[in-house]
Order: sequence, then C-alpha cells, then structure tokens
Amino acid sequence: MLCACSGEQFKFEEPPQSPESLATRDFSASGLSSRTTGDWDLGSKFDDIQVDEAESTLKEALSLNYEEARALLGRLEFQRGNFDAALQVFQGIDIRNLTPRMAKAIVGRIRHPKPRVKGDSYVILNVMSLHSVSLLTEAILLKARSLGELGRFREAAKECKVILDTVELALPKGMPGEIGEDCKLQEMFHKALELLPILWTKAGYLEEAITAYRRALIKPWNLDPERLAGVQKSLACTLLYCGVEASLPPQLQVWGPTTPRNNTEEAILLLLILMKKVALKQIKWDPEVMDHLSYALSVTGQFELLANHFEQAIPGLYGRAERWYLLALCYSACGQNEEALNLLKKVAGCSEARNKPHFLSFLLGAKLCSLATAHAHEGIEFSRKAIDLVSDQCEHFMGQAHKFLGVCYSGAARASISDSERTVFQRESLNSLNHAALNGKGDPDVMFSLGLENAVQRNLDAAFSHTMKYSGMVAGSSVKGWKLLALVVSAEQRFNDAEAIVDFALDEAGRRDQLELLRLKAVLQVAQEHPKQAIETYRMLLASVQAQRNSKANNLEQGKTIDPEAILDRNLETEAWRDLAGIYTKLNLWPDAEICINKAKLIEFYSPQSWHTTGVLFEGQSKLKEALISFSVSLSIEPDYVPSIVSTAEVLMKLGTGSLPIARSFLMNALRLEPTNHEAWLNLGQLSKMEGSLQQAAEFFQAAYELQLSAPVQSFV
Repeated sequence: MLCACSGEQFKFEEPPQSPESLATRDFSASGLSSRTTGDWDLGSKFDDIQVDEAESTLKEALSLNYEEARALLGRLEFQRGNFDAALQVFQGIDIRNLTPRMAKAIVGRIRHPKPRVKGDSYVILNVMSLHSVSLLTEAILLKARSLGELGRFREAAKECKVILDTVELALPKGMPGEIGEDCKLQEMFHKALELLPILWTKAGYLEEAITAYRRALIKPWNLDPERLAGVQKSLACTLLYCGVEASLPPQLQVWGPTTPRNNTEEAILLLLILMKKVALKQIKWDPEVMDHLSYALSVTGQFELLANHFEQAIPGLYGRAERWYLLALCYSACGQNEEALNLLKKVAGCSEARNKPHFLSFLLGAKLCSLATAHAHEGIEFSRKAIDLVSDQCEHFMGQAHKFLGVCYSGAARASISDSERTVFQRESLNSLNHAALNGKGDPDVMFSLGLENAVQRNLDAAFSHTMKYSGMVAGSSVKGWKLLALVVSAEQRFNDAEAIVDFALDEAGRRDQLELLRLKAVLQVAQEHPKQAIETYRMLLASVQAQRNSKANNLEQGKTIDPEAILDRNLETEAWRDLAGIYTKLNLWPDAEICINKAKLIEFYSPQSWHTTGVLFEGQSKLKEALISFSVSLSIEPDYVPSIVSTAEVLMKLGTGSLPIARSFLMNALRLEPTNHEAWLNLGQLSKMEGSLQQAAEFFQAAYELQLSAPVQSFV
C-alpha cells in the first residue's frame, strides 16, 4: 500500500519486479480511472467543474504514487548496499518538477498546521501531503549518498543541495518547531545540512563546503545542541586547515569592526562559542574542541587566552600534572618563563610524588632552566629526572634530555664561584653534550651547543669544527651559526676573515638579524683599527632602526600594542650609541662621545653599560672621581657587572697606593665571576708590580696575554 498526496490509497495489480519494469509500466491516468471508478463516487458530490478538478487531482496523485514507489524501492536497494541499482531507481524521479510542489506542500503545512479531521469538508487540492514530501526528500538524500558511495561527490553535492534549496524556498526564515512533529522531513533536512559540506569537501570544493556550513548556521533550523555543535566544530576545522581563505560575505558582516577578518578569527570565535556551551553544560565535553582551539590560539600568539581556558576547564578533564604542564607551555610561549617554572616545580614536588611521573614536564622544565643561568642547578635536576624516566629505546628524548643537561651544566659553570666546581661542571657539560650528539644524530641544536661550549672554554679548534658542522646541518640558513663562527674566528685574531663571514651572513639574514650583524661588523672594524668604517656601519644601523620606527609610528593600530621587535630594536640602538661613545672616547673626541652617551641614557637611563661608558669617558678625561662615581652607579644597578668592577679597580690603582688592597679585592671578584677576562689579569699584574711582587706580576701578565690571544671581540654568551 502506498500513500498518495490526497490521503487515499491505491493498490498495484502486480508488485514491482525491478527498476526497469517499474520505469516502463503504464500508469496513465485513464488506466487508473478505469480500475478505480468503483472506489471513487465523485459524481454525486461534484458538479461538472468539480469533476474536472477532481480528475486533475487524481492525475497528480497517481503520478506521485509512481514517484513514491521509486522512492521506496530505491531505499530498499540502498539498504542492501546496491548503490548502482538504487541510483538507477532514483534517477527515474523527476525531481525538477516535484520540488516546487514540495515547497508548496511545506508552506501549506505551516499555514494550516492542524491536520484535517475525518469528515471535514475542507480539502487542499493539488498539494502533496507532508508525508509524501518527507518520502521524496529521503529519496533525494539517498540518491546523493549513493552518488557519494560511487565516488561522484560533485554530483552528490548538487543533489543534496536540492533539498536545502527546496526547504529554504518554503521556509526562508528557518524551520518552525512544529514542522517535525509527525514526519521525517526535519530529520532528512538535518541530515542533508550535515552531508552537503562533507560532499563538497570530498569533491575538493572547499569554498563551497565553507558556504554550506555557514548556510547551516545562519538560520534556525531546529538542530539539537549536539548536532549544532558538530556543525560549528566542523566549520572551525575546515576554516583552520583547508588552506583556502574564505572571508565572510558582505551580508554576514553584521558585527562591524569586530567581524572576523580571516578564517582563523572566525574559527576561534566558533570554538570559543563551543567552549562556552561546554561550560554551561549545554553540550558534552569534546577534547577535540580544545585541541583545535589550542592550535588556533597558538598560531595567532594568544597564549594567555589559551592559558585562561585551560584554567577554566572543568575539574576532572585534566590531571593536575597535565594541567600544570599545559599551563606552563602557554606561559613559556608568551615569555613568562618564571611562572611556567613555578608550575613545573609543582609537578616535581612532593604533592605529586605518589602519582606517575610526568616526563614531558621534566623535559620542559629542563629546557626552560637551560635558558637562564640562574636556574641552571634546577635544570640539572629536571634533566636527571627526565633521563631516569626515558627508556634506552627512545633515542630522541634521551638526546634532548642530555642536551638540556649539558647546557645547564654550562650555565652552572659560569655561575660557579669555585674553580674546582667550575671545572667539574665544564667537564660534565661537554660529556653530556657529546652523549646527546650520539643519541640525537642529526640534531643541529646539539652541535651548536657543543660549538658554543667549546668556544666558552676556549677550545677554539673544536668550537670551529662543531660550528661548521652546525652550519652544514642547517644549510647555512642560521644567522646565529654564522655569528658564532665569526666570533670563533675573531678569537683566533683573524678579524678580516671574521668580517668576511659577517658580510656573507648579511646577505642571508632578515632585517632584525641584519642589525645585530651590522653591530658585530662595526666591532670587528674597531678591532682592526678602522674607526671611520665602524662609524659608517653604526650610521647605517641607526638609520635602519629609525626608518623602522617611523614606519611603525604611522601605523596607529600597531602603536597601541607592545611590539617585542620594537623593544629589541631599542636595545640595539642603545648599544650602538654606547659603542659610538667608546669610539669617540678612544679618539679623544669628548663632545661627540658625550652626545652619544647622553642619547643612550635617554633611551635607557638605568643601564649599567651606559653608566660604565660614562665612567670610561670621565677616566679618559682624567676625571677620576667622576669616573669612580659613574662606575659605582653602574655597580649599584648590577653588582656583578664585570667591566665596571675591573674599571673601578683600575681607577683605585690610579688614585694611589692606599687603595691597592681595595683594588685587588675588586679584581679578584671580577676573576671569580669571569676567569677568562684578560683585562682583569692585566690589571692584577700591574697591581702586583706596584706592590713589588714581580714574579707574581709576570705570571699574571702571561695569563692576560694568552687569554687575549683567544678573546673574541664580543662575548660568546
């Protein structure tokens, strides 16, 4: 029995045998009239005009029965997995001519929501029943799915789009709640909403897929919360990873200046909406939403916002150690390493002693500690815990742990005040880094760390070899590698070669790296006693910084935010002015030197380097008391600033023999902080000579000479 749009029922004389037989059967209106005259007693109820209208209605009903039969048979073939046969059946349905009547039926249902009771004389002629509309909608959907199963995704998407166009034509403002009370139309429509963007995606039409997702979201289609969340999540994923920029069309840009400007901003907005729904318990927790949000906020640099969402996550979703680790990642990414380390210390603390150790937290803690000499000893503990947890089979993590251990040992050696302890730490540093090189083969960072540590320990041949290997691993694309290589070569007193390396690196570097390399080039020119060339190089550097500042000043939007690159440029500008002041001081050009140092102080007044340069200027003018005051100010800002400690001792030596014991204490303190400072050894030799200890003075002079032969033009670290 098949249901016709008029609500009556008809019987086939024979059941349909196949799609072919069904398609070729003669279902003419006259044939049906001859077989069903007894079932329809219309002559007694209608006049001649009404009889003609009823006959037209019967023809419509009979035609629909034919379509419904195909819909049911196609469903059966689809359920059996016979997609070719199902498609053959569905293709016999004249969808193009049926969709206007389907839309009319939906509109009629909305205008007359109450079903007609039996015996009611009111009849809507030439209008399908909603049941018939649902059946045909299902047929179109199954046809699209059949095409999709056969790999014809573009055709499938076009068929699926017919459903959306039909329903949207009838319901331009969305779907009212009562439409789905007694039929499957709403369910079929919802499935089509979800299927269409998937088909467009599989067909490779990503912009159409995004449009389909937006189409499902801009109007109220009675999607349940979980289903709606699924569409929002799918749209966010497509926007993030499709690789096609699909900006919002003008009709959807209704938020003014706060309208999402690109795919990523729109995706973040959708994911934040989903996170709010989770917090309000409107939908279930989905870890994938947080994963996608983490990615989106990370690529846009909004790590603090990401940390807030991790903190607001419902208790129980993350373990304590995992939550602290994720928060530490966020804080370290936005430059708050101290806060990140405090969280990681909790993971390694007593409160988590009974729980399973969190290896990644220890590894991250070791990495963060390796970046700051003050946390070197804590980094050693983190690294050792990570090494104890990692298995021998995991060479990568073993290599990373040993790398961080070696770097932390190097930092501990620089901070150590004991010569014996420093020697032990330096030996352990090289051992750990060599171990890391064996486990993490092909890791350029390990090779760079080996080169740097050998350079600090003045093993220049090994430093040169490892730095060259590092440059080969990164194909010469690392500016820090070229800079270290230039410093190693300058430590061998090959200043021309070092400058040639810097010139080569300048051609490969970006703007920010070029500024650092220009300063290094100027320092090398000063070392070669080419002050005019150095001044010209500094002029180029300062002009570049000023041009960049002017371009950013014209951009009001950037001017409202703190630009990390602008801070780095300001620091580099300060260093350039101080270096220029030092050049003019050596040339006895006191007014020029004073102008330069005042410019440096104008940028950063409380700088130990600036006050040290001021003291050198006063010392050059033989204003020893003023120089001593400047050095004292420098040390009051940073008590362990070695150049000011050495210069203070030098001024005290010039003030007379009564200050020699104080000068010696300053020099010994400088050597405790920096044993390879050749100027401290030189002044200590002069002091011993003044005291009459000639043998000791000769030893100090010999140490100063040897250290000067291996001293770079700038510090390695």
